[in-house]
Amino acid sequence: MFGISVPSYALVNREVPYQDVEYFVEEEDFIEVNGNRFWKPFVEKPVDGDDHSIMIYYPSSAGGGMKELFRKVGNRSSEFHPEVRRVRREGSYIYEEFMPTGGTDVKVYTVGPEYAHAEARKSPVVDGVVMRNPDGKEVRYPVLLTPAEKQMARDVCRAFRQAVCGFDLLRCEGRSYVCDVNGWSFVKNSHKYYDDAACLLRKMFLDAKAPHLSSAIPPTLPWKVNEQIQVSEGLTRQGSGIIGTFGQSEELRCVIAIIRHGDRTPKQKVKLKVTEEKLLNLMLKYNGGRPRSETKLKSAVQLQDLLDATRMLVPRTRPDRESDSEAEDFEHAEKLRQVKAVLEEGGHFSGIYRKVQLKPLKWVKVTKNNGEEEERPVEALMVLKYGGVLTHAGRKQAEELGRYFRNNMYPGEGTGLLRLHSTYRHDLKIYSSDEGRVQMSAAAFAKGLLDLEGQLTPILVSLVSKDSSMLDGLDNASTEMEEAKARLNEIITSHGKIAHSNGSAESPWMTDGAGLPSNAFDLLPKLVKLTKKVTEQVRCLAKDEDEEITEKSLYDIILPYDQAKALGKTNIDIDRIAAGLPCGSEGFLLMYARWRKLERDLYNERKDRFDITQIPDVYDSCKYDLLHNAHLNLEGLDELFQVAQLLADGVIPNEYGINPKQKLKIGSKIARRLLGKILIDLRNAREEAIEVADSKGNQDHSRLTEKRDADNLSKPCSKHEDNRKASTPTEMSIDPDDDDDKETKYRLDPNYANVKTPERHVRTRLYFTSESHIHSLMNVIRYCNLDESLVEEDSLVCHSALERLHKTKELDYMSYIVLRMFENTEVALEDPKRFRIEMTFSRGADLSPLEKNDSEATSLHQEHTLPIMGPERLQEVGSCLTLEKMETMMRPFAMPAEDFPPPSAPAGFSGYFSKSAAVLERLANLWPFHKHSSTNGK
Repeated sequence: MFGISVPSYALVNREVPYQDVEYFVEEEDFIEVNGNRFWKPFVEKPVDGDDHSIMIYYPSSAGGGMKELFRKVGNRSSEFHPEVRRVRREGSYIYEEFMPTGGTDVKVYTVGPEYAHAEARKSPVVDGVVMRNPDGKEVRYPVLLTPAEKQMARDVCRAFRQAVCGFDLLRCEGRSYVCDVNGWSFVKNSHKYYDDAACLLRKMFLDAKAPHLSSAIPPTLPWKVNEQIQVSEGLTRQGSGIIGTFGQSEELRCVIAIIRHGDRTPKQKVKLKVTEEKLLNLMLKYNGGRPRSETKLKSAVQLQDLLDATRMLVPRTRPDRESDSEAEDFEHAEKLRQVKAVLEEGGHFSGIYRKVQLKPLKWVKVTKNNGEEEERPVEALMVLKYGGVLTHAGRKQAEELGRYFRNNMYPGEGTGLLRLHSTYRHDLKIYSSDEGRVQMSAAAFAKGLLDLEGQLTPILVSLVSKDSSMLDGLDNASTEMEEAKARLNEIITSHGKIAHSNGSAESPWMTDGAGLPSNAFDLLPKLVKLTKKVTEQVRCLAKDEDEEITEKSLYDIILPYDQAKALGKTNIDIDRIAAGLPCGSEGFLLMYARWRKLERDLYNERKDRFDITQIPDVYDSCKYDLLHNAHLNLEGLDELFQVAQLLADGVIPNEYGINPKQKLKIGSKIARRLLGKILIDLRNAREEAIEVADSKGNQDHSRLTEKRDADNLSKPCSKHEDNRKASTPTEMSIDPDDDDDKETKYRLDPNYANVKTPERHVRTRLYFTSESHIHSLMNVIRYCNLDESLVEEDSLVCHSALERLHKTKELDYMSYIVLRMFENTEVALEDPKRFRIEMTFSRGADLSPLEKNDSEATSLHQEHTLPIMGPERLQEVGSCLTLEKMETMMRPFAMPAEDFPPPSAPAGFSGYFSKSAAVLERLANLWPFHKHSSTNGK
């Protein structure tokens, strides 16, 4: 049986163009072929091998669209078409699951079943730009194949009965898959390949015609016999440049960054209780018929069903309100109109920014026709969430931060990070939460980090992995957060100055409610008054737009943000600004609805009660309008922002714990899984560096005493030799069934890469998330020593940094925490000081929109974009935080490695991959070369 892995695929065969095929079904986010469902993203290949027009279709959750791959034309190998969402029907096509490969693919060239040369190149699916060298050739780097991949090369040669053969490998989630076999194919520009081929051919001829000479002639080319073997250069030496200078013996080994998303539009929410049978039946349809289970509607089909039902329920007229009951009916109808308007906007559904939750509240027992009783829901809570979309400013912030990381986090040789990444010496993985703004921030950051071009959707699908369990949600700490908010409300409404209990002048952050202004309660009436003032002005602007707007028509005019527009824009809409309209896709009517909702929720006049949980939302809206809608000249908005900022600076940090011990408790619950993954990342980087150091020491010793055996270039490798080589640090293949926290490692071929430091290898892990996880992680880092098990330990954060964090208040858009691990190669491997951790953080775009600095103000007004603050130290200059100390302090709050679930297939995969001999035989039977000797194949 052959051991080649190929992607799951299906064939749609049409005898004539546009022929209807009964076994083929297409929906917005998937196709079905003979009952087998392929979710987007998937790949569409023409059956005709001479047609190289290959399409990749992307899911609506990533923005939708299609990318066309084609033979290189100039510096382009693909084009993205955001408007194309339907598959082709003019011919016969093969459909395959899309496999994210981290932005690279591998070309393999065989000369007989026992020899394979491999080169890595930038994948065309990312941005379609071909990397070329000064001679105009595509940039490729020779890489080492794993033993499993070498066996694949043997099997391809045998299955397709072609000794000189080329094929493409996709490396995905620690496994490799053959995606294309090209037949008679040669390496375009490699002396090593042709030297090896010459040796192999000579040996074949001698074995056949003069076997007595075959073993007598050296297995190398004549001009290679006296070639001098150069001792490998040492690793590139570099200091950190931030925490201090630790000598020229340090090497960067790992970069871990936890990053908040970029600037977004205000988040919106509509809540209403529903009793209509159509809506209750819809809930049962999508929750499996369980009367007490909630359901979430995000897909296009689900939202279309909801829209159809809502259209039938919205009254055609609005009667005047008379009694209280009629007023309630009126408000319910208006909220249904709001839901309808939200669902109708945009032309197509995209679950990335619109989602609906239906949660049953009341049930009754009913008797079925057969006499049995069953439960039926009679009331449910509907929650519609929309907005919160990454703005043009947020995308720009993320790209610029990516470029900053590229230029500043990876000091070293040549072109630094880009050269590391393209030569398989940079192990990069990017993770994101499930929120659309977070995913798009991750994609925009990757674009800047790797110097990519084009739209974000292909970058998102190719490079970003979603992990909502690690980067989403507050459920684990919901009880503690409610307790913190209750205590916070008690402090604010005490009508007196905040009591600084548990704190001191040297450590003011130890106080309950630290950061709250002493006159917090007195600021609340002013906040309400100014909010009403701004709301009234926006109402007048909405009236001037000559659109009917009254109190009773409020919910009829609310529209969501157009995510498709937001994804494609990097600059402000100058025409809208010049016309005096709000920035982005928000009109005056939506803007008024936003402010009116804030006014209502902030203060309940009937109960004379303030809702302090609304303070962050008021602050967000103020900041958004000062940044994006300053041209509207709303009187009092700047004053409202200042009052809201004073309160929000105290409220937001205290929502994650009213004092350091509670912050630590809440933070460890929210970030437990993320902390565990960070420790796994650091441990893997350390073990890998130790393996490299051990191997390099052995290699340096052997180079000084032995001559290189040139037979290794061309002599067929036995399986025993493959297994032996697999244990070296330059070529490792870890069984995916081994420990869950281990990863397959791919390596540059150091002998032929033309790279100055082939041993150098850097691991990068980027985690994109929201405000809650940034605050939680920071609270664990700075307060971990308060745990009972660590009372004798000093804080990981120095006192001066604790003071700066106390004064920082807000970790704004694009704020980040960075952990960099350095290896001191002059220190013994067993010495804890061999590996040290450098911790820095940035407050993000923490600049006031009222900034008067000339240069900053110009950027703000012209581009609506706040700059991102630079990194700040969390340690004293010259201090040395060892990895061992870091692990000791963080382990009590982190998920243990053994608790992590086994690795799974990427999101969107069915999870089934074919590896049987039958698949290879079917593919080989389609191949023409063994039927007609003159045919070379594709």
